[in-house]
Amino acid sequence: MGNGTSIGRVRGLGSAHDGAHHWLAARTTAVGNLVLMTWLIVSLLLLSDYSYAAVTAWLSQPIAAVPMILLIISVFYHARLGLQVLTEDYVHNSGSKFAVLTALNLIAFGAGAFAIFCVASLALTGAA
Repeated sequence: MGNGTSIGRVRGLGSAHDGAHHWLAARTTAVGNLVLMTWLIVSLLLLSDYSYAAVTAWLSQPIAAVPMILLIISVFYHARLGLQVLTEDYVHNSGSKFAVLTALNLIAFGAGAFAIFCVASLALTGAA
């Protein structure tokens, strides 16, 4: 593998060849979070009343519920990606790393599913 130079000895070693996908997914979700959070802030500022009934009525509309669900998916996936990198960098024991990553996945997907369920129940029934 290589001609004996330093670079020739290390080619093909080290990378699992999936770091680019992780990096691109983190950047894509960051852009999605920026766009969707801007939508959320503008939408909330345009509400005339911040009462529970007004926000529930606004969120029960499909034009608000769909971007909100997309925001939930993007935020939880982005958080999961970032915490995965922290775990992989700073937890060195393989057993502990496996346990932390498993807990991270369960919490991220569980909390995301709960948040999506809450928005969907508002959107489909119009009440909490």
